[in-house]
Amino acid sequence: MQAKLLGAVGALLATAFLAGPAAAADKTKIDFWFGNSGDIAKRVQEQCDRFNQSQADYEVVCTSQGSYDASLQNTIAAFRAGKQPTIAQVSDAGTLDIMLSGAYYPANKLMTDMGYTVDWKDYFSGISGYYATSKGEMYSFPFNSSTALLYWNKDAFAKIGKDHAPATWKEAGEDLKALKDAGYACPLGFDISNNEVWQYIEQFEAVNGEAIATKKNGFEGLDAELVFNKNPLLVSYVKDLKSWYDNKLAIIKNKAVGQTFVEAFAAGDCQVILTSVGDHGNVGRTAKQGMNWDVAMLPTYGDATRHSSYVGGASLWVLKGHSDAEYKAAAAFFNFIAKPEEALTWSTVTGYIPVRNSGFEYLKKQGFYDKAPYAGRELAIQSLTASPAGDAAPHGIRLGGLLQVRTEIANGLQAIFVNNADIQASLDSAAERGNTLLRRFQQTYKNVQLP
Repeated sequence: MQAKLLGAVGALLATAFLAGPAAAADKTKIDFWFGNSGDIAKRVQEQCDRFNQSQADYEVVCTSQGSYDASLQNTIAAFRAGKQPTIAQVSDAGTLDIMLSGAYYPANKLMTDMGYTVDWKDYFSGISGYYATSKGEMYSFPFNSSTALLYWNKDAFAKIGKDHAPATWKEAGEDLKALKDAGYACPLGFDISNNEVWQYIEQFEAVNGEAIATKKNGFEGLDAELVFNKNPLLVSYVKDLKSWYDNKLAIIKNKAVGQTFVEAFAAGDCQVILTSVGDHGNVGRTAKQGMNWDVAMLPTYGDATRHSSYVGGASLWVLKGHSDAEYKAAAAFFNFIAKPEEALTWSTVTGYIPVRNSGFEYLKKQGFYDKAPYAGRELAIQSLTASPAGDAAPHGIRLGGLLQVRTEIANGLQAIFVNNADIQASLDSAAERGNTLLRRFQQTYKNVQLP
């Protein structure tokens, strides 16, 4: 890998030398690869355009890779070929993979080296705690941070005599049945693909204070093992979901059936969904005219005390193998997107939460959360900070190959819902396959200490 890095740097220097004096007057261009698609991809591009128009020295070329998984895989392939972008967006699930790769320029060092002073303690602890090292060092920049919320159709709930969202899954089950009895064909719209299991498995474990894996979900060692299948609350919850599915209280909605669950909710076809706060802006723009809807924190199960949900979304990593000029451009871009005014614009058009306290306070002073369609988004921050003082529950999941682990969990759920496989056996099998992936990752980084 070191040879490839040196080769990449050499190639860049050679290109700069051959370009001659005329090239010096040009803007320094850098590539930023991201994984968002659809509406969010448009918003990322708009942010890139705002940066490019804000100054005359740098130009960031922003290119969607289509998905988080594709962004990570394409970045790895480009790095091996010595053609890596300067900035790469990596989802929360890919954090440990890139953190142990050594292929990056640490964000905290980059900003210091480029002359910027950053108050790293300004980041929300629920966000910085996930992306930082055990020493509190920030190796990447939190970018599109989110968590899962419950979206509910207030008009539909009014017809069943309810003026609030369910606070527990028991209450949710009663509400779904009432919605079905009232004539609604899709009380709950959901999906069990690998991109969506984080709402139904990972976030369930989070808000109920349960671990998905040992070693504090991998934060304390690469020898962590998946244990979600051994959690009685989760097993009971999956049984509930399957019962609701069998009784048509919960309907699978995805592109394969012609309508995603987010689209179905916005159209008024499904009355409840669980999805990222990052979808809040899209729902607001596409909701059926006159539809009244709102969001709430995810329900807890049984008598469980509410704990903090996990941060989702992604962070931005700066890759090795580039010139000082390109790193100055990257630092300037990071400084731009960290401005409170930019946090306001970003949160307005997406639904993602501000990643810094200063940005959140700025939004509150502007009255951002006081009116529709933005009211309710502050619940995401409340959800991320819900844990009681001294809470010992894990505050995130840092497992190697988590994207692949999610696929195995999704395969287990699909066996349950589509093939009527035994619930406990399917969850056990999914955990076993996931643990095989974890052991493979552990072997790859044998004797490596977690940062």
